Amino acid sequence: MTLKSRRSILKELGFTALSLPLIPSLITANDRVQKIIPQKLDDTKYDSPLTAITLGAGARGNTYGNFANSYPKQLKIVGVAEPISIRNERYAQKHTIEEKHRFTTWEHVFEKPKFADAIIITTPDDLHYGPCMAALKMGYDILLEKPISPSEEQCREILELSIKTKRIVAVCHVLRYAPYFKKMKEIVASGVLGQLMSINHFEPIQHIHMAHSFVRGNWHNSKETTPIILAKSCHDMDIMRWLIGTSCEKIAAFGDLGWFKASNAPEGSTDRCTDGCSAEETCPYSALKVYHRDRSWTYVFDFPEDESTHGDFILDQLKTTDYGRCVYKMDNDQADHYVASMQFKGGITANFSMEAFTSYHGRKTRIMGAMGDIVGDMNQFVHTDFLTKEQYKWDVTVDEVSNYKNSGHGGGDWALVSDWIKAIKNRDPSILSSTIDASVESHLMAFAAEKSRASGNIIEIKV
Repeated sequence: MTLKSRRSILKELGFTALSLPLIPSLITANDRVQKIIPQKLDDTKYDSPLTAITLGAGARGNTYGNFANSYPKQLKIVGVAEPISIRNERYAQKHTIEEKHRFTTWEHVFEKPKFADAIIITTPDDLHYGPCMAALKMGYDILLEKPISPSEEQCREILELSIKTKRIVAVCHVLRYAPYFKKMKEIVASGVLGQLMSINHFEPIQHIHMAHSFVRGNWHNSKETTPIILAKSCHDMDIMRWLIGTSCEKIAAFGDLGWFKASNAPEGSTDRCTDGCSAEETCPYSALKVYHRDRSWTYVFDFPEDESTHGDFILDQLKTTDYGRCVYKMDNDQADHYVASMQFKGGITANFSMEAFTSYHGRKTRIMGAMGDIVGDMNQFVHTDFLTKEQYKWDVTVDEVSNYKNSGHGGGDWALVSDWIKAIKNRDPSILSSTIDASVESHLMAFAAEKSRASGNIIEIKV
């Protein structure tokens, strides 16, 4: 690629080597920063909103459902299935759902004739396959929380039925929709980096997040739910596959449960942090510290309306649920550190690392091309041109954009919902980047990684 052609591409992406600073308040004299502006979520008007039924009114069900409250002309929630009564009640009230369309479990929804355009599936991981297959058979379009299924066979069956029924199935690989990764993908695809050579991608889970979700939380047992590489890091398998743009051919993975186990329990520790543990005050993972004193990660608790009772309510939860148990004495088996090396078609290589023991979170990505590289941290990334030595900085702070303030994953959650609605309304799945056929492959990478980790072998991936 010539200097002229690279500069032409840079101009199309928003820069030239001599461009003036676009955001003076964010830069120094030698910097050039382009603000990544997220798409408007309310820029499409429809004659009527898409109607949807939510299966699972937990955290993710509320994340996607809340889009309807902010954009009622685009989405209307008309049904809910949720076995926890307080969640069912609150979700129904929030969306003014008729009593006849409130259900205890997902099976009950499909006992009635089709009464909505689409289904939002945010049930536990091992309860994705059943409702997805039932929804496809009844002619619903689907928004499917990741992972598609804990089973490779079931993933392929969902894909096969979606093709047969011609329904739109969007998998919630929400990072593809985050403005940060969308711009990164645009730059890689433009060719300005020259031939793509390698990617290094790092997911720091953050130590409390690991203890909350994968030691005490719903995903603490890989056999009952899904292995952490699928439950947490299928986002990362997917983003690497998407950025590279070709199939992964081989993978080798290593990892283990190294810290959160009984042999590392401090002297004097008890089964619960509320049982008078003598190590509680010096333990960074203390449930009393995390949930009661710091009041963090409490979104999992269904608090009563009276805020004055919340302190006692948390203490009761810590005495009766897994969230109060000692992190060293749980029945957990998820790996707390995990690395994988991959070879993609064309000889492109990638390394992935997932680490629990960090004080921070936010994915870190390094992309190496023959003519330039990219270094990013989910807030900003820098593209360096090897020939000119010029650096081009791209910044994204979606919290500053009003219509993204309630969206997670760098704005990706609601951007996905917006595109999903648009794809269904236009009967055009190409509007989505994470259709079921595009998403299955990254799941196969995760399944292969876990096979490699268990066997110690390099695993070939057959798409």
